[in-house]
Amino acid sequence: MYFAEVILPLALPRTFTYAVTEAEYHFLQPGMRVVVPFGKRKMYTALVHHVHQIPPQLYEAKSIDHILDESPLVNAIQLSHWQWIASYYMCTLGEVFRGALPAAFILESETQLHFRPEVQVDNSAMTDDEYLIYEALQHQSSLTMQLASSILNRKNVYPVVQLLLQKGVLALHEEVQHTYKPKWVKYVRLSPAYAEESQLVALLDSLKSSRQKEAVLGYFQCQAESRKPISVKQLKEKSGVSDAVLNALVAKSVFETYSLQEDRVDFTNAFQPYTLTLSTAQQEAYDALQYAFKTKPVVLLHGVTGSGKTELYIKMIETTIQTGKQVLYLLPEIALTTQLVQRLTRYFGNTVSVFHSKYSNNERVEVWHNVLQQNPTAQIVIGARSALFLPFSNLGLVLVDEEHEQTFKQQDPAPRYHARDAAIVLAQAHGAKTLLGSATPSIETYHNVKIGKYGLVNLLERYGKTPLPEVQLIDLKEAYFKKQMKGHFSVALLDAIAEALALGEQVILFQNRRGFAPVMECMTCGHIPQCTNCNVSLTYHKFKNQLRCHYCGYAIAKPSHCHACSSTDLITKGIGTEQIEMDLAQIFPQSNIKRMDQDTTRGKYSFEKLIYSFKNREIDILVGTQMLAKGLDFENVSLVGIINADNLLYHPDFRAFERSFQLLTQVAGRAGRSEKQGKVMIQTYNPLHNTIQQVTHHSYTEMFKEQLYDRQIYKYPPYYRLIRLTLKHRDFGKLKEGSLWLYQGLKQHIDSPVLGPEEPAINKIRNEYLRTILIKTPANQSVTGIKKTIQRLLDSFDTVAQYRTIKVTVNVDYY
Repeated sequence: MYFAEVILPLALPRTFTYAVTEAEYHFLQPGMRVVVPFGKRKMYTALVHHVHQIPPQLYEAKSIDHILDESPLVNAIQLSHWQWIASYYMCTLGEVFRGALPAAFILESETQLHFRPEVQVDNSAMTDDEYLIYEALQHQSSLTMQLASSILNRKNVYPVVQLLLQKGVLALHEEVQHTYKPKWVKYVRLSPAYAEESQLVALLDSLKSSRQKEAVLGYFQCQAESRKPISVKQLKEKSGVSDAVLNALVAKSVFETYSLQEDRVDFTNAFQPYTLTLSTAQQEAYDALQYAFKTKPVVLLHGVTGSGKTELYIKMIETTIQTGKQVLYLLPEIALTTQLVQRLTRYFGNTVSVFHSKYSNNERVEVWHNVLQQNPTAQIVIGARSALFLPFSNLGLVLVDEEHEQTFKQQDPAPRYHARDAAIVLAQAHGAKTLLGSATPSIETYHNVKIGKYGLVNLLERYGKTPLPEVQLIDLKEAYFKKQMKGHFSVALLDAIAEALALGEQVILFQNRRGFAPVMECMTCGHIPQCTNCNVSLTYHKFKNQLRCHYCGYAIAKPSHCHACSSTDLITKGIGTEQIEMDLAQIFPQSNIKRMDQDTTRGKYSFEKLIYSFKNREIDILVGTQMLAKGLDFENVSLVGIINADNLLYHPDFRAFERSFQLLTQVAGRAGRSEKQGKVMIQTYNPLHNTIQQVTHHSYTEMFKEQLYDRQIYKYPPYYRLIRLTLKHRDFGKLKEGSLWLYQGLKQHIDSPVLGPEEPAINKIRNEYLRTILIKTPANQSVTGIKKTIQRLLDSFDTVAQYRTIKVTVNVDYY
C-alpha cells in the first residue's frame, strides 16, 4: 500500500492521506500538486507534503484523481518556511498554502450540469425554473452551478437541480479547470523561396497590390532596425497594413507565420546602461554594510530621507547577482514599485520581475515559474509582501525597504504574518543576508540593533549635501483666533503654496482621510447617518454624491433631508482629501490639482499614471493620504503641507506616537530632494506636543528613548510579545458570554497578563459584534507553550455547542 500526505487549501488543522499506485508513489515528490476528492463531491488542488506507506487509522484513504505537475511547484525550503509561518502565527498549513500560491494554481472543482439525451423528457411536468435549465442545456453541452444561478436569477438553485436529477434529466460532473493561459505572440518571416536577392526583385515586380508591396518593404525595414524576430503587430505598425493584406501574402506563400510563448511582462526595452556613482557618504555606508554583514546576518540601514538609500540597494543587488544569487526586494506599497521598477530596469534591464496583487493571475504565474526555474529574467524580484512566498532556491539578499511600515503586516485573511519578520526567517533558511532600510526604523528593529542582534549602518547626510527640509509649525488655535484661516488652510500655508507655484515648483499636501468629510450631521436634531452593518458613521464622498462605509462598502445616496426629523439643515464636519482638492481648485484655478488615495488608484495602472504625471511636472499640487509618505522621489517638490497633524496623534493604539513621528517625518522627506532646501508646514492645534517637536528637530533618537521608556512601563513590545484574539458573532449576548468563558479559561491556564474581553473602538463590522482578548508574554520567555495552551483552549471552546458559531481569529504580533 502506498500513500501521499497532502495539504488541502482549507483551514484544516492537519494534512490528509490519499492512496496512490506504486508508479505514482515513485513519481510524486513533495511540492507537486495533485487533484483529490474531498467531501461528497468536491475536488481540490492539494499539495504533496510527503509520500509514505503507513495507512491512516481513522478513515479509509481515497485515491488521488490525477497529478497536475511533472516537477515540484513548491520547493523544500518553502515548505519548511510555510510550517514556520503556520506555527508562529497560529494558523493552518492549508491557509498558508492558499495565501502563498497565485489563485490560478489552486484549482477547485466547479459542478457541471450535463443533459442526458437518452432520457425521455415530459416538458409539461416541469416547473418554469426546471424548464429554463433544461432549455439552456439544449443550446450548450454543460452548465456550471453559477451560470444556472444567473439564469434563474436566484441564489439557491440546488432544489431545482435536485428535482431535475430525480427526474433523470441531468447528470452531475465535477471538473477541475485550469485557469492559467500562456501568452502566445504571432511572428512573421519571409518564405525561404525568396532568400536570394534576384527572387526578391522578381517578387516585388509580381506584386500588383501597393498595400502588399508596403507590407514586404515594411518587413525589410523592421529587419534592418532589429535582428530579432518580427511580430505581426510590429509589422502592422511599421507598414500600416491590415490583417487581410498579411493573410493574402501568407496565402501566396510570401510570408510564413509562427507563434512563440512569451512572458506578459518584459523589461528588455527599459535597459539604459549607465554608471552608478556613489557620493563619499554613500561609499562609506556601502563599505560599512559589507563589513557589518561579515558578523551579522541582518543589518539596518538608517538613512535620512533623500540620502540615496536606493543607490546603495542597487550596489548591494549588483554585488549579489554577480555571485549568481537571487535577490528579493520587498516594498510596503504597490505605489512604490512604479518608480523603483523604472530605476532598477534602467540599470539591470530584463533581470527584474515584479510580483504584487495588481498583476493579473497569468502574470503572477509566469513570475512564479521564472523564479522556480532560476530564469535570468527573475534574478531580482520586486514586490509587496506576497512576493515573500515565491519559490526561491538560491536567495542571496533580502531587502526590506521602509521596514517600519505597518502595511507589511497582513491582517485578513490568514496567514496574518509580518513580511519583515518572515523575510528574515526566509533569508536565514537560505543562508542569505537581510538588509532593512528606513529613515524612521520601527522601535522593535532599533531595539534589536541596540541589544546587538542586528548590525547598524547610518547614512545621515542627504545626497548632494542638501540640508534636511525646514519644518514650520502653524498653531491652528492662534490662526483661527487671529482670523488667519481660509477654510481649512492657514494664510501662511496658502502664501507658501502660491510662492512655490510662482517659481514653477510642485507641492504635496497630506491629509490622512479619504472622501469629502468623515461626518454628515443634522443641525436640527444632531442625527448622524450610520452604516447599517457596522458601528461607524458614513463618510461623505462628493464626487459620487453618496455616503459610504469604509469598512464594508455599504453606500447610500446623499440624503436631501434628515432621516430622523426630516430637516433639510444638513452639514458636513471634518475634512478629507476630496474636500481639500475641491477647495484648492477654487483658490488656485490655474493649477492642475490631483488626488492620490484609495478612491483614485483602484485601476491596475492608476498609480503609474499619477506618479508619471507628477514626475513629468504635469501636476502642480498632489493631495493624498499615507500613500504619499512612502519613499516616493520627486525632484521638483519644494513644499509639503500637513493639513492636520493631530488626527494621527490621538488613536487608541500604543504605537500612535511612534506612527505619527514616522508618517510626519516620511511625508516631510518628500520635500527638497534636489539642490534646494525644502519646506514643510505642519498645521496643528498642539505645536508643543513632544512628537511634533521631535519631527520639527528631526530627532529620531529622542523619540526612540521616550517611547521605549513607556513601552517598558506598560508592558508592550519590544519587552513583551502580544497575541490578540478577536471573537465575532451576530448575537451580542452570546458573544459576551462566550468571550467571558474563553477569558476565564486563559486566565486560569496562562501566567502572563491576559486583558479583556474588551469591546474595540468600532465594536460592530459587517453585522458582527466584536470582542478582543489580549495576551502579553515577556520577550525573554518562550511563547511556544503559551500558544499550545491557547490552541488547546480554542479547541475546547469549539466543542461547547452554544459557542461553536462564534468565530475566533488569532493574531500574533498584531501590530
